[in-house]
Amino acid sequence: MPRTARDVVFVDGARTPFGKSGKGLYAETRADDLVVRVIRELMRRNPGLPPERIDEVAIAATTQIGDQGLTIGRSAAILAGLPKSVPGYAIDRMCAGALTAVTTAGAGIAFGAYDVVIAGGVEHMGRHPMGEGVDPNPRFLTEKLVDPSALVMGNTAENLHDRYPGITKERADAYAVRSQEKVAKAYADGKIQPDLVEVLVRSAEQGYGLATKDEPPRPGTDMKTLAGLKTPFRAHGNVTPGNAAGLNDGATGAILAAEETAAELGLDARMRLVDFSFAGVEPEVMGVGPVPATEKLLARQGMGMDDIGLIEINEAFAVQVLAFLEHFGIADDDARVNPWGGAIALGHPLASSGVRLMMQLARQFAERPDVRYGITTMCVGMGMGGTVLWENTNYEGGK
Repeated sequence: MPRTARDVVFVDGARTPFGKSGKGLYAETRADDLVVRVIRELMRRNPGLPPERIDEVAIAATTQIGDQGLTIGRSAAILAGLPKSVPGYAIDRMCAGALTAVTTAGAGIAFGAYDVVIAGGVEHMGRHPMGEGVDPNPRFLTEKLVDPSALVMGNTAENLHDRYPGITKERADAYAVRSQEKVAKAYADGKIQPDLVEVLVRSAEQGYGLATKDEPPRPGTDMKTLAGLKTPFRAHGNVTPGNAAGLNDGATGAILAAEETAAELGLDARMRLVDFSFAGVEPEVMGVGPVPATEKLLARQGMGMDDIGLIEINEAFAVQVLAFLEHFGIADDDARVNPWGGAIALGHPLASSGVRLMMQLARQFAERPDVRYGITTMCVGMGMGGTVLWENTNYEGGK
């Protein structure tokens, strides 16, 4: 029997505040409990969605061991109190984990296998540092399949500076300062808080507390401060803790649905999934991944970058964002790009970040009925990029 693809909509999203790894907000909080908190909040915010109507729970984690293991999509669904008839699974595409959870589960909706799904990601980098338990095959190096620098993300960012010599440390620092400033303004204007869910946290020393806002932002960051930071990945290099995302903990989640199912249940349809694309690049310069992924997507849609009114790009490193902008001829301070700041300020808990980009884009769409299309895009470890094209359901005309 032939099938016809259905339209897929982003209904809602929620995330925990992001914490600093190590001795930060979630030092004594389990990773799976962060996911549970997000799932419960999504259900609370959408009372018209019967729990038994959820067809799948797809949760990403980069390091799938310990409290991020045990097929976390399924285990978190049970812990969150969803009916045991609701299945779930775990997914891994490093930094693009949550983004891939959305595209994979969303494709299932388009195909007709699902009506409603929850998709998201979690990363507790304090409990599970990136690469924990990993045993890279020695053939990578002995057969020179990749350069040794490919296995250290900071080194790949330095390599990208080499490839784009016009992207200086000063230019990367200036971008990082703007990210901090935009996040501070977004917080002051109440733009970010609606997506956050409060999380009860516990400390053996300090007792119980409540996480209500992101921990990583550094308001007041200036060029002078950043200029004095060390370059840990290369002597006299360009990448510093100030122009890169930190090591962070946090979880995100989103409800996706077939457009007709959302209408049936009275759920919001905040933006429409149009298309998505992934591409591979040399692992040594993984930060350039969003470029071919976006080119591939735009070419398939017969679109150009001028058709894109909002761009949410993950700020793993400032140089990676600037390389994307330079390739497409976009100014470093273009108002379309991360209007409320990005991961350099907010943090980047690896597999969770893709849905954060989507939540911010959806809220920006609601404020911008003049914008029809936006993208969420990010680089991915081991040399990949992923881009998702979204259509504003509030579009009223204009670009």
